Amino acid sequence: MTQAVFQWPVRVYWEDTDAGGIVFYANYLKFFERARTEWLRSLGLGQQQLRDSTGGMFVVSETSVRYLHSARLDDELIVTAQLTESGRASMTIAQQAMRQGKVLCEGTIRIGWVDAANLRPARIPAPILEALTT
Repeated sequence: MTQAVFQWPVRVYWEDTDAGGIVFYANYLKFFERARTEWLRSLGLGQQQLRDSTGGMFVVSETSVRYLHSARLDDELIVTAQLTESGRASMTIAQQAMRQGKVLCEGTIRIGWVDAANLRPARIPAPILEALTT
C-alpha cells in the first residue's frame, strides 16, 4: 500500500538549531510529528476531535531515522508524510525532510491506535481507517 505524499512547509528557527547552527537531530522528529498532524487534519481528522469523538488516539510506537545532510537556520524545508502500511491497530508512515528537493533526513514512523483512557492498544475505528487509506 502506497498513498499519495503529503507535504508540509517548515522554516528552521533559532530554537531548532544546536550550538553549531544546524538543526538539532531530535527536532527532525518534531518536524515529522507536525507533518503527520497536518496530514491527518487535511483528511478531516484533527487529533483532539478524534480523541473527543472516539475515545482513542494515535501514539508513536517505533521510529527509524537516517540523517543525510544538515539543515540550518532560516532554511525552508518541505516535510512529507506517506502512508506505506496499514493494519487494524497500527500503520507505518514514511517521512522525509527536504530542502530544494534534496533529502536531508528520512524516517519511518509506526503509529498505533490506543484507548485514550488506559493507553491499551485498540482497533482503529473503521471510518478513520477508511479516511486514511482511500
